[in-house]
Amino acid sequence: MADVIAAWAARYVDTEIAPLEEASAAHLTVRETLQGKFQNLATRGPHRLLIDEPASVGGQESGPSPYDYMAIALGGCTSMTLRIYANFKKLDIGRISVEVDHGKVEADHLRDSEQDAMGGKARRIDRFERRIRIDGGVTPEVEAKLLEIANKCPVHRTLTGDVDIVTSMEPADRVHSITKV
Repeated sequence: MADVIAAWAARYVDTEIAPLEEASAAHLTVRETLQGKFQNLATRGPHRLLIDEPASVGGQESGPSPYDYMAIALGGCTSMTLRIYANFKKLDIGRISVEVDHGKVEADHLRDSEQDAMGGKARRIDRFERRIRIDGGVTPEVEAKLLEIANKCPVHRTLTGDVDIVTSMEPADRVHSITKV
């Protein structure tokens, strides 16, 4: 029975993925699984996460989308930052929950001259909407302070600050050539 299950599962598992103990803790690696149009596997140390797109754009919905992971990072960092603050201040607050939605919205703050430079089209920007809930509630004063602290979480600061991304192309381990037979 185990052989039958293993044979069936082999169709859906990338057998070239390094075992957990071989995954690098120093680097986050993302690579295609070749199991669908967009599915990728992110590895870092013992952690493995699937990344995919919704079926509506050709994905298999086998994992969150890249923008979902950005929203996850924002929500997780917000919750952790608030917990650190609450513990430091010895605030007895309940469980922290953070909901995050992402979408594209028109940038209504652009001047007419900027829109004219874009051919009259309204520019669209990314918008993350974050809703924080504290089980049991907090006083208005504590709520105001927690909202201030939420805006200081490192991921929030990264998303709203200047970001520099340096990209390079690394040589492949092997050169693949296509030959006609």
